[in-house]
Amino acid sequence: MNATESSDATITGHLLDRLHSLGVTHLFGVAGDYNLRMLDEVLAHPGVQWVGTAGELGAAYAADGYARVRGFAALVTTHGVGELSAINGVAGSYAEHVPLLHIAVGPPRSKERDGAVAHHTLGDGDYEHFARAFRQVVCADAVVRPEDGPDEIDRVITTCLRESRPGYLRLPQDVALANAPSPSGALHRPDRHAADQYSLTAFVDAATRRIEAADTVSVLADCLVDRFDGRAELSDLLSAGSLPHAVVVSGKGVVDESAPHYVGLYAGACSDGAVRSAIDDADLLIRAGVRLADTTSGGFTHGYDPDRGISVDPTTASVDGVVFPNVGLPAALASLARLVEGRPTSAASTTTAPHLHRSSSGDNPLSQAYLWQAVDAAVRPDHTVIADQGTPLFGISPHRLPTGARFLAQPVWGSIGYSLPALLGAQLADHSRRGLLLIGDGAAQLTIQELGTLGRLRLTPVIVLVNNDGYTVERALHNPGAAYNDIAPWRWPDLPAALGVPEPLVLTARTEAELDHSLTTAAEVTDRLIFIEARTERDDTPLLLSRFAEIAKRQARKVQ
Repeated sequence: MNATESSDATITGHLLDRLHSLGVTHLFGVAGDYNLRMLDEVLAHPGVQWVGTAGELGAAYAADGYARVRGFAALVTTHGVGELSAINGVAGSYAEHVPLLHIAVGPPRSKERDGAVAHHTLGDGDYEHFARAFRQVVCADAVVRPEDGPDEIDRVITTCLRESRPGYLRLPQDVALANAPSPSGALHRPDRHAADQYSLTAFVDAATRRIEAADTVSVLADCLVDRFDGRAELSDLLSAGSLPHAVVVSGKGVVDESAPHYVGLYAGACSDGAVRSAIDDADLLIRAGVRLADTTSGGFTHGYDPDRGISVDPTTASVDGVVFPNVGLPAALASLARLVEGRPTSAASTTTAPHLHRSSSGDNPLSQAYLWQAVDAAVRPDHTVIADQGTPLFGISPHRLPTGARFLAQPVWGSIGYSLPALLGAQLADHSRRGLLLIGDGAAQLTIQELGTLGRLRLTPVIVLVNNDGYTVERALHNPGAAYNDIAPWRWPDLPAALGVPEPLVLTARTEAELDHSLTTAAEVTDRLIFIEARTERDDTPLLLSRFAEIAKRQARKVQ
């Protein structure tokens, strides 16, 4: 039993104990009059720290970043205005399979019963509007009542963990403080290694025949390996067979990119030739947790047949389209590792060494190509790299991370501005790592206020803000001179101090040499937040973005 669990614990106390038992030691959100008394209990809890953010959307993004590192997270908002501000972030967690809990505290039950026109409602006496909205973007939800509150809280949390997606609790103000029945036992994470033995045996038999018949075997990996706890088993598979392997951008970081048989980033027709050949031309492609999206497959230009080969998904595995149900992803990967062990290395396993960055001593204007080579060279094993959708993600994702570095991005949901609050969550989830945020000027204007939260908590990440005068990705895709791609030209160096960051180190890089100096300084100064404004031309784009834009424009012309 945890420190605050007792027979007369409140609903809030039970909820906080459950979160703490899952490793959640920070709770994100914004205070509102409906949740204030609940937050008093949060402040009094010995194991959970309140993290007030500048806005509810930032809280949702921060919880997402926290959950990607810790495995679970939670946020608290007030009814109506607060929860709707957060719903975009929660939807992103649903799309990207990130488990977290959204707690919305609302008017007391007496006002519900009376149908009162309470503030933060739509004024029609219906208190379920927003719960119904959230059912579209969560895997489980509940309206918490005293009589069954703990059981409903446990049900929602357990479902979140099992499906690796968000859950939602609507908590009336008075219920949050009501006494709760005694907890019914410990709450456990799902056993990802569980498998139906009959189905697993049939899968192994089919996979054995398929592997034995293949001259070349390659592996493509994605983020579901990480979300469903299969990272160690994937590593065993790759090393057991010395298999050439690649990742799609949503799965970047799930494999060791310094490994000898890592071939690079796979993005369909946008891929480098060697990467595409290793994946598309393999006799047998093993897909580990792969879920292709337009943004991760070069606009669905992948060259392999998704109905052929071996596919390992969260709860099923398949061989050439024959599905074997109730086989967990880690169990399937572990079985495949045993099947490929000792397999002779093929010519396809030969990889190209990563390009080395050579520092500039001149005053050449800073380009996107130089920027991302230099940033890649600055990444350390203890960095958590967080890239926002836009030129940062397109620019950094083809480059290799050093062993140990983490990578966070949101390429499927693709909500710009996500990365800055996600940095907040990731930093709090693991203080041993330093955050390296890569964000564009357009994206930063959506969530820059959370820079003040980073400063208030005395966090010391490195932020590289790419100032290229607007929405460069949209310009690359369509009508580059259009006014709808313009943004206000902010004085970025003034913002950290203006938003309350104590003693920020602010640097500006307009040339290659200035960027190298800035990154070197950032590595040496670890006791302050570092803010680097990197200035590039508005129409300069990373190579991967240029390739993607050409494909997207061709496809757009076909549907007009």
